[in-house]
Amino acid sequence: MLRELNDTQIEELLKGQVIGRIGCHSEKTMYVVPVNYVYDGANIYCHSAKGMKIDMMRENPEVCFEVDKIKDITNWQSVIAWGKFEEIQDLDEKQKVLQKLVDRITPYIMDDSVTREHGFVDEESDVGTKVELIMYKIMVSKKTGRFENR
Repeated sequence: MLRELNDTQIEELLKGQVIGRIGCHSEKTMYVVPVNYVYDGANIYCHSAKGMKIDMMRENPEVCFEVDKIKDITNWQSVIAWGKFEEIQDLDEKQKVLQKLVDRITPYIMDDSVTREHGFVDEESDVGTKVELIMYKIMVSKKTGRFENR
């Protein structure tokens, strides 16, 4: 039987996962893509190279974000959040956000080659100088969650 997550459970799931999915829509096209993220209780922070996702969110900043934790087909939790995409322009803020992402994701990296492929840098000061990353946040305006546990 499906049930609703309470506010505390929603926050725990958003803060506890490292991969979520952004849904965006522009020019009659919908696009859903997985991203690494960090959640601070108000905003979801991500990074990306320029591409379809960034182009679409620049065109239409209203997005949806989904995260789940699945043990099996009858034991799972899922949260959907709605919000607005905002690109981070300030270099100091970009560096801080990237460091938060690196700190959050590093324990899950199994191979040193992954860091460069995903745009991670050795030093905060490399952002904007050695690596051109688009840092952004989703300012969350609404959240809902469901779960099943048998």
